[in-house]
Amino acid sequence: MAFTGHGYNGRVRSLTLLASVASALVLAGSASSSASSPVSGFAPSAYQGGPGSVWAGTIPGAYAPEDPGPSYVYLPPRFSRLDRYPVVYLLHGLPGDPRIYVRASHLARVADRLIASGARPFIAVMPYGGPSDHRGLAEWAGRWESYVVDDVIPWTDANLPTIPSAAGRVIAGLSAGGFGAVDIGLRHPDLFGTLESWSGYFTPLRDGPFVHASPAYLAAHDPSLLVRNETALLRRLGTRFELSSGVAHGGITPAMTTTFAAELSSLGLRHAVWYVPRAIRDPAYPAQMQHGLAFAFSPEP
Repeated sequence: MAFTGHGYNGRVRSLTLLASVASALVLAGSASSSASSPVSGFAPSAYQGGPGSVWAGTIPGAYAPEDPGPSYVYLPPRFSRLDRYPVVYLLHGLPGDPRIYVRASHLARVADRLIASGARPFIAVMPYGGPSDHRGLAEWAGRWESYVVDDVIPWTDANLPTIPSAAGRVIAGLSAGGFGAVDIGLRHPDLFGTLESWSGYFTPLRDGPFVHASPAYLAAHDPSLLVRNETALLRRLGTRFELSSGVAHGGITPAMTTTFAAELSSLGLRHAVWYVPRAIRDPAYPAQMQHGLAFAFSPEP
């Protein structure tokens, strides 16, 4: 039976119009929901500061942890997608997770104060690095180096208004994260303009991917060797180093920082060193973080 006449055509037009309106409302709702978060797929974190904001979520990728804890992103006060921001990638200690920055070290409050005092507004990305198959420990090497270089940085540049060059990237970390920051930075000197280690070490330990590593593999991840091999390139690029240290912890001593700083001095590479006052009997990570962020983003004297 064929339907003819204005009645049927009218109903079709009405249904089509209703469907179009419904579709538009759904799209508008989706856009509104997406626009409510400045970081794709991330939700507001409980670890806030003041005018800046902290967001929690998962950074995906081929090397992402199978069962990840949350990663965090700090956005500065008056964040706008019309601007471009430098990024600091903060690597946590291992074992550990990025809450050391947003909860224990109060990154948002520290960053907000630095920016209010004249530091350049910046984004901080704190990826979650998973456990190792060996001895319950890990290093920011092997799979986790690939996660930072091949997943985290491309995701950040694709989802946030960054300065996608070495001049706009800082990599820093505490303890094992400090080793990872310098190791990854030296292995990829074209990616980062500033490398920072806070109570870190500068020779690979026999854990994580280094447990059964060959001498050649260890040498390829030894910052003390890498910095000598890449001296000419680092000078040409103007790469900067910031090192700090508190009291010894887990076999990691201030002397390790002193020795690496002396190596940088002998090679004529740009660097700064700061030691936690002796009266403070712990690594004092928040203080080291504050000094490191100020070095990276405050105007040079």
